[in-house]
This record gives sequence, C-alpha cells and structure tokens, in this order.
Amino acid sequence: MSIPEARNLLTDNPELYEARFPDPDRAAGRFVDDMLRTFLPAAVDGDPVTVLDLGCGTGRDLGHLVGRGYRGLGIDRSPAMVRYANRVYPGVSATIGDLRSFAIGGRVDAIICLDSSLLYCHSDAELESCLRCCREHLRPGGLFVAEMRNGAFFLGNTDLLDGPSHSAFDWRGQTWRAETTLWVDRAAQLLRRRREWQLPASAETLVQVSAWRLLFPLEVVGHLHRAGFTVRAMFDTPGPRVDGGWPRHRGLEPATAHGSGDLSGDRLHIVAEAR
Repeated sequence: MSIPEARNLLTDNPELYEARFPDPDRAAGRFVDDMLRTFLPAAVDGDPVTVLDLGCGTGRDLGHLVGRGYRGLGIDRSPAMVRYANRVYPGVSATIGDLRSFAIGGRVDAIICLDSSLLYCHSDAELESCLRCCREHLRPGGLFVAEMRNGAFFLGNTDLLDGPSHSAFDWRGQTWRAETTLWVDRAAQLLRRRREWQLPASAETLVQVSAWRLLFPLEVVGHLHRAGFTVRAMFDTPGPRVDGGWPRHRGLEPATAHGSGDLSGDRLHIVAEAR
C-alpha cells in the first residue's frame, strides 16, 4: 500500500539525507573553496570571508568552509535541517528562510547555491526575486556561485528519462530502497520527479513528488545580468556532482581551463560577480 506525501523523508531526517548522499571527499565544499580562492583572492587573503549558503541543508558544505577559515551562514526551509546544521557543524549559523525572498540584515562576500537549489525557483518571477535578494546581500565584487542541473543536457538526451532508476543504501542497520522516475514537463519547463520509497520493515511505500526548473546556460546568463551580475565562469565539467568529481589539486588556474566548451553536460557551474 502507498501512503501520500505527508513529509519530505530526506529533509525531515538530516542523518538519513547524509547517508543517501554521502560526500566523504567534501567535493562540494572544495569546489566552492577553489572558486572563491580563484575569483575572490584579495578577500580570501585578508579578513575572513563571509559565505551565505542558500538551501544549506545539513550544513555539511558550510562546515567544510568554516574549517577552511570562512564565516558560514545558511538558510534552509527545513527546520530539521537548520537544527542539525547548527548542532553538528561547529561555527555554522543557519536559520529558517526561503531562497526566493530572504533578509539577513547585512552584506556578505559570497553566496552559494548548490545541488540545484536555485532550480526550486519554478517561475521567472521567483528566480528574479531570488537573484535580486542575492545582489542586495552581496558587497560589490562579491560572488554568486551556483551548481545545478543543466537544461541543455535534455536537448535530445534521454539518458535520465528512459525508465525508472533504483537505489538502495543502508542506514542504522536497515536498507532503504527507492524507485525514481524523471520526466520533462515542457509546458512548465520543469524536470519533474516521482520517488517511491520502500520503507524498511514495512509493506508500505511513501510516494513523493518534486520538480526543478530547467534553465539553459544563455538563459541563466541573461537573468544574472539583469539582476546586476557579470558572469566570470560557466562550465559543465569537472564538478562536485559529475563523474570524476572535483579534482583535489586543481590549483588556482581559471576554472574554464578544466571546463568543456559545449555546456551540454548534466551539471552547470556558474561564478558571477556582483557589479
């Protein structure tokens, strides 16, 4: 028997989330650190850089950055995630908030938005509101760093759409299984997801649905420009969520030295500077 979506299983259970999406190499945090040290070197070499993470989740990425000498602030809609981030990762200061419209009472040096969090802005109005808030909270020269699914990947590519995918992982002595189906809602320009969880030691399943906005690279550039940003780098690979991950000893050469030019990969990485 299936029960309707009454909660978000992963965001309501941060430890389960980290078990489902492990990052033992801290690839996402290292990616952000490299981007900031490449494109914001003067600030990084001076006073501690303040980073605001939109959709900070468990606080794991911010925790890595705090350990590297940054000041870490986070916003997330999930109270469970916010409590976990503040409790588990020393130095992280997370609060409940909505990335589409937020206020923290000051300016920061960098804003990051990873794991497709920006794509929860489903309409142009929501995306424009988010980017305006980001610009208002960044000092001139501050950076916006985003990592997300790439809408261009789905132009003629059905690798992720050809059928349901199955995953399983162990947590606290139990095996958690899920079947995930993705499809493109072309009218709404959304990538929709249906995930059916097989709950451990139970005959019941939990069905949950979600969606992400599909944005094309040139479209993202236009939105950022109108919000007061200049794009400094945009590439599809390497990256923390692509095959091969983020290299450990990348150095400080321009990020585009590692990126492919056609921007057709599954993930899109963007560094933009506040004008």
